[in-house]
Amino acid sequence: MNVLLISTYELGHQPFGLASPAAWLRDRGHQVTALDLSRQELGEAAVRDARLIACFIPMHTAARLTLALVPALRALNPSAELCVYGLYAPLTEESFRQLGVRHFFGGEFEQPLAAFADSLASGGPCNPPGIESSLSSGFDLSRAPAAPASVSLRRQKFLTPDRSGLPSLARYARVILPDGGHRVAGYTEGSRGCKHRCRHCPIVPVYNGIFRIVEKETVLADIRQQVAAGAGHITFGDPDFFNGIGHALAIVRDLHAEFPRLTYDVTIKIEHLRVYERHLPILRDTNCLFVTSAVESLDDEVLRKLEKGHTRADFLHVARTFRELGLTLQPTFVPFTPWTTLESYCDLLETLAELSLVENVPAIQLAIRLLIPAKSRLLELADIQRIIDPFDERLLVYPWKHSDSRVDALAAEVESIAASAEKHQWSRRDSFEKIYELAAAAALPRRASPLPVAPALVNSPVAPGIMRSGVPYLNEPWYC
Repeated sequence: MNVLLISTYELGHQPFGLASPAAWLRDRGHQVTALDLSRQELGEAAVRDARLIACFIPMHTAARLTLALVPALRALNPSAELCVYGLYAPLTEESFRQLGVRHFFGGEFEQPLAAFADSLASGGPCNPPGIESSLSSGFDLSRAPAAPASVSLRRQKFLTPDRSGLPSLARYARVILPDGGHRVAGYTEGSRGCKHRCRHCPIVPVYNGIFRIVEKETVLADIRQQVAAGAGHITFGDPDFFNGIGHALAIVRDLHAEFPRLTYDVTIKIEHLRVYERHLPILRDTNCLFVTSAVESLDDEVLRKLEKGHTRADFLHVARTFRELGLTLQPTFVPFTPWTTLESYCDLLETLAELSLVENVPAIQLAIRLLIPAKSRLLELADIQRIIDPFDERLLVYPWKHSDSRVDALAAEVESIAASAEKHQWSRRDSFEKIYELAAAAALPRRASPLPVAPALVNSPVAPGIMRSGVPYLNEPWYC
């Protein structure tokens, strides 16, 4: 049977979310075409020939782009079965059902998606088999009532992703080195889900504190094929690489033994960076270029509301520890929340400057506004309920306004600077200083003094899309 897998956006990486199910489907004899619309045009012939069209939506941006794509897919092939899969499938189910989509696969999607394709090919019922029943297998049943019916958390043995037919790695993100050099970046996943239940995180309504590992040999096999295809760096897309500390360290040790010059980056919670601090030298010694960590805020009250599991003091400790160890920390933030004040925003900027982290934070990270999607745990908060407008089916969020209009105005101006920084390739320091000037002016008269920052590092264009900086980074700045 002809199956078309579509990705609209996966953070500038060659889509794992196409390559992994492609392996399962081809293993069962299906003819698979995989299209990454961030790098390719929509092939009308491939759409018309498909019996099953499956769209991957791992994140909010991808979900919005796919929502806009569905009418075109329907027009080209009204008889195909159309489904969406990935983290955001169960979170956006109601919105997609309004467009006639009937099938949704969240959580561990490969096995149920492949079983659904088998059922279609054999002329069986057009109902995803084994989804509801999967909730009763392989995890803490006390958590099961919170999981949507379209979610499978059943443990599965992963296959090595099949990346054949996808655009070459050279067309995707590169890691930019401090000297301006660059390497092709591959991408893989060692685990899914998360042990933690941060209130604002979209993983929580789906996994609810559960995480699943991808077998080490499968991870290494996927990396081998990407190295053979030209990758000099690997991004691990795990929501938290240290959810399974033994699994994670075994992977990077074996990876470094096999590819001693290969670099990589990971994402780890501040909480885990403190708990497992003794293991951080292993990351450094196995060529971890940087660690991304979702700090979100430096305000302890906001961190408490988000249930992040760390404090401002924890972040300050981790930042200093990284500097002592010679590791690079890439903190990410949600700086504009209903609880942000002009003072707290200026404090964020000043703290980053004091910690010499200006170069570590792209401008977009200083512009992000809290998203409140469907089924978010943020809806548990009375102060969120008071400020949200009705759900926006186009934007896939509950819109909200800050009680202080000056904060919303500042957020809009910072977003404009971030867009200009990307368009004109401004250095991170130049962008930061423009943002601080705006923020300090908005917070006057109490913020009249200039920002105390260290002397600027050299930031001059060395190639299209590359800026020389003091830290390594991926040249794909969007995170949501």
